[in-house]
Amino acid sequence: MLRANNARVEWDKARKRWEVHIFVGAEVIKRPISKTAAESGEAALKQLAIDTAKDEGYELDPAAIAVAQAAA
Repeated sequence: MLRANNARVEWDKARKRWEVHIFVGAEVIKRPISKTAAESGEAALKQLAIDTAKDEGYELDPAAIAVAQAAA
């Protein structure tokens, strides 16, 4: 498995869903997390980011994941 540099989980207000942005070198892989409510905790969102990266074939360090707060 390849190692991703880091990741960011953000709330997309227009689509009303969380998205994972996985950074691998200069490449950015964006994937939605459609089954998760806006009120999900940070730990749950980080785990979903790790699972999404794994599905894409990347290993991701939990300490390298940033979670942006959802705007009300």
